[in-house]
Amino acid sequence: MSDSETATRERYAKAAEAPEAALCCPVDYNPKFLEVIPEEVIEKDYGCGDPSQHLKAGETVLDLGSGTGKICFIASQVVGPKGKVIGVDMTDEMLEVANRNAPIVAEQIGYANVEFRKGQIQELKKAGIQDDSIDTVVSNCVLNLVDNAEKEKLFGELYRVLKNGGRAVISDIISDREVPKAMQDDPELWSGCISGAMTRKAFLMAFVGAGFDNVATLKLDQTPWQTIEGINFHAITVEATKGASGDCCGDSGCC
Repeated sequence: MSDSETATRERYAKAAEAPEAALCCPVDYNPKFLEVIPEEVIEKDYGCGDPSQHLKAGETVLDLGSGTGKICFIASQVVGPKGKVIGVDMTDEMLEVANRNAPIVAEQIGYANVEFRKGQIQELKKAGIQDDSIDTVVSNCVLNLVDNAEKEKLFGELYRVLKNGGRAVISDIISDREVPKAMQDDPELWSGCISGAMTRKAFLMAFVGAGFDNVATLKLDQTPWQTIEGINFHAITVEATKGASGDCCGDSGCC
C-alpha cells in the first residue's frame, strides 16, 4: 500500500466516525432525493459535485469511492426499480455506514437496487466488476486520491467496465497548475483532495488516453475551493463517452 493510500484510508476511516468539514465542497443536491436518506449518511458524505443529476432511469450505475453511500442512494432513486447501483469503496468504516443504512433507504423507496463492494477503484476486477457491464460510472471527488503512479490504470478501468455507448460522469478537483512534489508528499494535503489533483488539461486528456470519446466539461466552479501556495483548486464535473463517435472531440483540446 502506498503512503498516499494509507493516509487516505486512515483519514476517511476517521471521517466515517465523525464528520470532517474540510473534506467537502458546498454542493446543492436535489432535496427530494435526500428526504429518504438517513442524516448519518448525509453528514458523513464528502464530495465536490453531483454526478447523479446526469443519470437516467433503468441504468446500471457504478459509483467509485462510494463512501457512506449518499450518491448511490440518490442514484437508486433516479435509475428506479429497473436500474441497479453498485458502490465500491476501500474503507471498512465507510462501507459499514453504507451497508447499515441501505435497508432503511430501500424500505423508504419501496425497492432495493443498491449493493456495496470493498475494493480499490483502480482494481475493479478484484471487486467483481466485469467488462462492458456498466451504463454509467460516477465518482465524487475520489479520483484525485489515487496514487499518481496508478492513475493511468484507473482511467483504463473506467473504460473497461463501461458498455459501448456508456458514460463516465466524474466530479473531482483540478488545479490551475501542476502540484509540486513537496505538496504531493504531504499526506494531509493528499488525503484532503488537494495534492493528488491534476490540471484541467491533464484530467481531460487522461480520459482521451484511455480511449474515451466526446470528453466535455459539464461544470467548472470558477471560484476556487482552496488556494494553497498560490495554486488554485477548483471543482469540476466531466462527462466522457465510450465508443460514441470514434473521435475525442469535446473540450479536451485533442481535435
